[in-house]
Amino acid sequence: MDQIHIYHTNDIHSHFENWPRISAYLQSEKKRINDMDETYFSFDIGDACDRVHPLTEATNGQANVRLLNEAHYDAVTIGNNEGIGSSKAELNHLYDEANFKVVLSNVLDKKTGEYPAWSQPFEILQTKTGHKIGLFGLTAPFPTSYEPIGWFVREPEDVIPEMLELLSPLVDTVILLSHLGIIEDRKIAEKYPLIKVILGSHTHHLLPEGEKVRNTLLAAAGKFGQYIGHVVLETEGPHLVSAKAAVVETRQLPAVENEEELIQGYEQLGHQLLNEQEIAVIPSNFSVSWQKKSTLVEVGLEAVKDYAKTEAAILNAGLFMQPLIEGIVTNDELHQVLPHPMRILRCTLDGENMIRLMYEMEKNRDFLRNFPIKGMGFRGQVFGELCYNGIEFDKKTREVKWLGEQIVKEKRYTFATVDHFMYIPFFPTIEIKGENEVLFPYFIRNVLGQHLGKTYPLISEDKSE
Repeated sequence: MDQIHIYHTNDIHSHFENWPRISAYLQSEKKRINDMDETYFSFDIGDACDRVHPLTEATNGQANVRLLNEAHYDAVTIGNNEGIGSSKAELNHLYDEANFKVVLSNVLDKKTGEYPAWSQPFEILQTKTGHKIGLFGLTAPFPTSYEPIGWFVREPEDVIPEMLELLSPLVDTVILLSHLGIIEDRKIAEKYPLIKVILGSHTHHLLPEGEKVRNTLLAAAGKFGQYIGHVVLETEGPHLVSAKAAVVETRQLPAVENEEELIQGYEQLGHQLLNEQEIAVIPSNFSVSWQKKSTLVEVGLEAVKDYAKTEAAILNAGLFMQPLIEGIVTNDELHQVLPHPMRILRCTLDGENMIRLMYEMEKNRDFLRNFPIKGMGFRGQVFGELCYNGIEFDKKTREVKWLGEQIVKEKRYTFATVDHFMYIPFFPTIEIKGENEVLFPYFIRNVLGQHLGKTYPLISEDKSE
């Protein structure tokens, strides 16, 4: 009986505070298992990157890939943070220095219809005793996000039969690297018993002892690098005899030498690199308050309007995490002000639904002002005050005005906001009745930066002399 050890991580999201122990553990386990003459493989199942960390932002995720290289993964797949958190050019270069394979079966280049040069649809791995493992990877399909960037993302249902038909004659055991979420993983296990192991992610679920669905073992290691998954397969020749899953809690692992310095170093380097990227020079402090409109929010509304080419804009004050201070503005400050991976949404509604949306917003205004909200791209603390530009609401008469004029029910109106408004449950009219377009590739912080650069340009040294 032979043993195959599979170590897996997922949804690290640039939580580098856990990285030194993960890296040291994977390296020591690889040596230990190889010394026992057993087979070792390690995989990351996506969302290793997250631009909330300054080092990821400053290097477009390439620093994350260099760190993954340390741990000598055999293969990774991508999550939505890599896939739609990057422009096409950034993703095309994300894995330039990778010493591992990127296995991704459902994302194609929209222009060529081919798999991108940095990925491959499957990989065949062989154990020391000759047992063959067929590996393929699927990432969550978000066509409305992938396609504008230049990718064609296929539904898992369309890809899995092809992969199984291709791999089954060539390998003994099929493993799926799934950045699809626990619900999808269970459905796939029910429908495709030829897949023996699904290493899961995306929904940040933790399966401490795995989960058996029919013939398939599901395994997942939570989020943020808090756990490392360990699957042990027992094989006899070409036959898989058993599959068991466990997890190791990262904080229980021994501390690494100079751990704190390493973790702080990642942060400091990120801030340093972003600080070198100067954007604008502003004439005074741009204040911010989460409970009311303020200078920075007003500038943000103008920036969003300008970028989306609309007459009106709506933002929540809680997006802006801190003020901008008079003088030179850098990408480091913009990243701290707006850490959210949010893009601008252009929404068109007829007048009747525009009025309905304003009623929804006004109904929720007092509740949302101090409402703590997490997830769906929001990296702040509270939602904060709703702020309008180009739209007015009269509390006494409940009349809605657009650029000072009464709204006409049959007319069409287009405003700009953040895509977050489409996902939260407070303003259903946007998703249900809006003609919505998410604008790529820039995040809200880039949009603000471009606006500041145009309005308050940096003065070159030559001109100032």
